[in-house]
Amino acid sequence: MLKGVSALKPFLSEEFLLTSDYAKCLYHEYAEQMPIIDYHCHIDPREIYEDHHYQNITEVWLGGDHYKWRAMRSAGIPEKDITGGLRENPYRVFEAWANTLPRAIGNPLYHWTYLELKRYFGVTEPLNAKICRKIYDHCNEVLSHPDMGVRGIIQKSKVQLICTTDDPVDSLEWHEKIAADPTCPVKVLPAFRPDKAMNVDKPGFGAYIQKLSTVVGYSIDSFAKLCRALSERIAYFALHGCRASDHGLDYCVYEEAAESELNEIFIRALQGPVCTVDGDRFKTAILLALSEEYSKRNWVMQLHVSCLRNNSSRMFAKLGADAGYDSVATGNSVKKLSLLLDTMESRGMLPRTILYSLNQHDNEAFASLAGCFQTDSDVPSRIQLGAAWWFNDHYLGMRKQLTDYANIGVLGSFIGMLTDSRSFLSYTRHEYFRRILCDLIGGWADRGEIQDDMETLGGIVRDISFNNTNRYFGFGLEEQHGTALL
Repeated sequence: MLKGVSALKPFLSEEFLLTSDYAKCLYHEYAEQMPIIDYHCHIDPREIYEDHHYQNITEVWLGGDHYKWRAMRSAGIPEKDITGGLRENPYRVFEAWANTLPRAIGNPLYHWTYLELKRYFGVTEPLNAKICRKIYDHCNEVLSHPDMGVRGIIQKSKVQLICTTDDPVDSLEWHEKIAADPTCPVKVLPAFRPDKAMNVDKPGFGAYIQKLSTVVGYSIDSFAKLCRALSERIAYFALHGCRASDHGLDYCVYEEAAESELNEIFIRALQGPVCTVDGDRFKTAILLALSEEYSKRNWVMQLHVSCLRNNSSRMFAKLGADAGYDSVATGNSVKKLSLLLDTMESRGMLPRTILYSLNQHDNEAFASLAGCFQTDSDVPSRIQLGAAWWFNDHYLGMRKQLTDYANIGVLGSFIGMLTDSRSFLSYTRHEYFRRILCDLIGGWADRGEIQDDMETLGGIVRDISFNNTNRYFGFGLEEQHGTALL
């Protein structure tokens, strides 16, 4: 301790982020032991079925984590020591991350890294250049244990259900094998992600349609045939337990078009990208067609918007997508989102919908818009503002999302956190979220801003942590005891 400095609170103690006694009680008595539903992620179901065991900490930690890659680049780490060394020299990449982390204070990666080190490897020392070799060797030794394969990590994390992200052309082979394996400790369901079937304004659409044609067994040569093919794939996904779709949109779209126009756009798109306006017309029509399928099956539709992808054309050509070169977009048209939802509702085909924006300034607009489509709902908050996503899933972003949701909606109906991750160690993000949730609600109670009713508030915490998600998606898992407000 430095001279003249009073005793500091220990880093990452059991009271981490919990700043009031009320918050501590809410977390330890209600949130901490709740299981996890990870309803949106990007992990590989094959690794679950095969109970993949990682060769080293770099593979599981840095192998596909573009969050960390971005931070390392910003810290001046050369690309050869990031993506360039993942297989050739995994220790060098780990060492590069150890050199980056101390300078990443304030970034959620700092907290997540130490939570993962503590929860899965029992490491509490600072990760830096001096000690990184010792920590690297220790983590690798832990990973060599029989219970530290993918299934063991899932069990340690108390995960009950995972929704992967799957393309309409996917065979769902690994989901079938998992479902037939009674030893698998987690339920794994696909989620329908048809972006490539909609992106007529981006390269590769024609090649994708050929692939989809092969899967369905007939030539897709019109807009109607494409809708038919997607409907058939939705039915196939439904047979495998699918309960949700997901759409990655650069921005909100709504442009009406006649079917003759849509056919003409489709034919041109087979040869190459069409203009933005035509792309918006096509995407609008596909979303409207798909919403009817989702509504019939009580699926949840997720709309992710306001992301500007692949900003560096040079690095996109070198590394491809999802390599850490995306950013937050601005100028979202909430009016178009309103028209899209209104048209779905007018046609009697508005499914349960979660609205995510990568731009946190859309929170209030999205939350208030959601409130316009709750009338005669079969489930509370059937349209709702999604969890703090990607560049927003940090301490302030989560608090803002929760506060905005509470200010404009009914917080007790919120379906809680997701990982949106490619790493099986990312389940600590649920702990991070739950601590922030408990601190927010506990702070309100501690300051006399809400009723001192621990049973009700604890029930809300349990519901947001697990029960609301289970009910909203219709997963059919066992209800966790607590005050049910849905």
